[in-house]
Amino acid sequence: MTDKTGTEKTALTPATHTAPPAKFSHGVRKGNILQVAGQVGFLPAVEGQPPTVAGPTLREQTLQTFANVRAILEEGGASWDDVMMMRVYLTDVDHFAEMNAIYNAYFEEQGLKEAPAARTTVYVGLPKGLLIEIDALAVLG
Repeated sequence: MTDKTGTEKTALTPATHTAPPAKFSHGVRKGNILQVAGQVGFLPAVEGQPPTVAGPTLREQTLQTFANVRAILEEGGASWDDVMMMRVYLTDVDHFAEMNAIYNAYFEEQGLKEAPAARTTVYVGLPKGLLIEIDALAVLG
């Protein structure tokens, strides 16, 4: 869909993702703004198979969730350096310290050239077996 300025709003679905289960996009880019919908620790999609969680541990799910967010960023021409805001949704308050350790180690490995994104962490209910969900807002250029 194009607005009055001619900037097209584009849905982003990387090859690693199945179609969303409802009327939303995994990611949307309009101009230099890219919003990644909440992602969970599902392994890359296998055609005709239901989604599979990366594993039962917070570490496995967090690392896969980062991979899923990153796939959408890359599909839209962005990188972690373009991310302005991330929201982390945890199902258990006792996971906060462990998630922070995983988060810090992951982003240390990414070699960010820009300031790290702002972040908010909240506690929510997710479908059974899911421990974490992450969304992100990126601004390119």
